[in-house]
Amino acid sequence: MIMFDLPSLVRENVKHLVPYSSARDEFTGKADVYIDANENSLGSPLTRWYNRYPDPHHQALKAKLGTIKGVSPEHIFIGNGSDEAIDILYRVFCVPAKDNVIICPPTYGMYEVSAHINDVELRKVELTRSFQLDLEALERSIDGQTKMIWLCSPNNPTGNVLDRADVEMVLNNFEGIVVVDEAYINFSRQRSLIPDLADYPNLVILQTLSKAWGLAALRLGMAFASPAIIDFMNRVKPPYNINQATQELALLALDEVDQVNDMIRLLVEEREKLTSVLSGMRGIRKVHVSDTNFLLVEMEKAHEVYRFLLDKGIVVRDRSKTPLCEDCLRITVGTPAENQKLINALMAFSFS
Repeated sequence: MIMFDLPSLVRENVKHLVPYSSARDEFTGKADVYIDANENSLGSPLTRWYNRYPDPHHQALKAKLGTIKGVSPEHIFIGNGSDEAIDILYRVFCVPAKDNVIICPPTYGMYEVSAHINDVELRKVELTRSFQLDLEALERSIDGQTKMIWLCSPNNPTGNVLDRADVEMVLNNFEGIVVVDEAYINFSRQRSLIPDLADYPNLVILQTLSKAWGLAALRLGMAFASPAIIDFMNRVKPPYNINQATQELALLALDEVDQVNDMIRLLVEEREKLTSVLSGMRGIRKVHVSDTNFLLVEMEKAHEVYRFLLDKGIVVRDRSKTPLCEDCLRITVGTPAENQKLINALMAFSFS
């Protein structure tokens, strides 16, 4: 087991940062009159309640998420989508023009975009042809300025989970921060790493309400980590990063766990049906095993098929120019009717 030293990883300016103190930080509880935050006391055109600033600490949301995820609220950061959590991790741990991070493409694109925005060197260690970690290449790429390793499991765009033993090997041997993005974990056969947080002080787990929960428009992402890491993230975030409407709607949605589980089951069933049908179709070379709500499909004339589907009013993602995803389209599992429309269109395409 590594000797993990969190303070040595945090940027000096963040270590000594005094976060912005809002009016809601200085007073907690209930009052009859709120005239402390320069809000419009007359209300708003929408409702009298949206004239007030939202809870900057998302206490009700964290309490409910903690119950669902089996973790205490101090282990939870809530962001404006996972993308905000990604950006904040860079700003907490990476000194611009000095530190570096490692990603394992093909993978989610915002790890790279945020590295460039924050002027952090990006090192790429491609996955193997079976879409697993190349541990030897990963080890060779690490140096004294490597602050974070980004892993996506289940991975986007490949759809597979990374081997758990390989992920644990990285966690046990890398002295920096290991971020495991579990955006699609609800569709997976593999369990989340959240129960293992106590064993890995260098672990940060990302999840989202955009996928299984069907709340992509609300832009609500989560990070799970040690209270010490969460504290640094909270220091850096804007005071009111999650608006009141999002918090209210998310709380309502989190009461519907059974409905979400039913949707997950239906999407997984449709994923397996779609895999079976596509695997037997002419022109389809391979449907990669998926633990997500999408399929990576290798086929002949992938770009031509993409254009053909667009003409039919069907939008998929062309990944054919992505390393290791040559001749591949990424296809989200739709409703039964949408999936049938896709199948009909592919059957009409001339692969000869």
